[in-house]
Amino acid sequence: MSNCLWAARGQMLGFEKLDGVAQCLGSARLGGIQVSAPVFNLWVQIRGDGWIESREGRFRMRRGDWMAFEKESAPLVQSGPHGLCIGIALDSAALESLQALSDGSLYAGRGRLPARELRMLLRLWREAAQSSGDALSVRPLLLQLAHVQRDLAARVRRCPGRSRSRKRQVFGRMQRAKLYLEGNADRVVRISELADLTSFSSWYFSKAFHALYDESPQALSVRLRLERAGHLLKTTSMMVGEVAAATGFDNCCSFARAFKNHHGVPASRYRTAARRKANEVYASA
Repeated sequence: MSNCLWAARGQMLGFEKLDGVAQCLGSARLGGIQVSAPVFNLWVQIRGDGWIESREGRFRMRRGDWMAFEKESAPLVQSGPHGLCIGIALDSAALESLQALSDGSLYAGRGRLPARELRMLLRLWREAAQSSGDALSVRPLLLQLAHVQRDLAARVRRCPGRSRSRKRQVFGRMQRAKLYLEGNADRVVRISELADLTSFSSWYFSKAFHALYDESPQALSVRLRLERAGHLLKTTSMMVGEVAAATGFDNCCSFARAFKNHHGVPASRYRTAARRKANEVYASA
């Protein structure tokens, strides 16, 4: 592929410089790519699973997941033994051309794709990877990526700011803060950390975040930690106290109250019900 950096079979490659407006990236079968170039980059898990570690935290990738990062994030993308993850790195000119074409942009964030959109994206990515990497050749891929992020783009109008460009700028920073919360669901994240990350005051950040996502950053942090706790109870043999510690709770009593309020049942009953359901599914298979 003439416009692709490809890491496979345990290779670890660095992406340090972007030549042109865009470059395709790919990781498969335990291959890894460290993005150190200051570029916007977006990744999609096509097959199997993988992991991404960035300045916003650590994320598990499963088939159909996508993640996008701002230029300061420096993600390390690692595929699992049977994984395939494709990506694209874009300079500011590519993003500006997308705004001119569709009055939209691309933002940091994460989400999932249905199978049909996943196949379409893979086809367009392959065509871009075989091209020269100029603005015209990657245009169909950029438009499809903007379509993937259509739900995010709809939120921009709710963002503080007088101009469209200011709203986009604020929204991009807020999305990075939201990613940071999602990537640090094992601990309590302070407002001051998020304010520093976005270069806003704590007051402005909290107000803008609530206006965008209809919940405070503190509430989102607690919800993400409790969802992680539920996942750990379902998928591991960790004791309840260990799960509490792994999700940033100081003691078992506060964890027990918060867990029951969120999930509707105590943690031990939640685990029992999850195991019973898993056994029923296995027995019926």
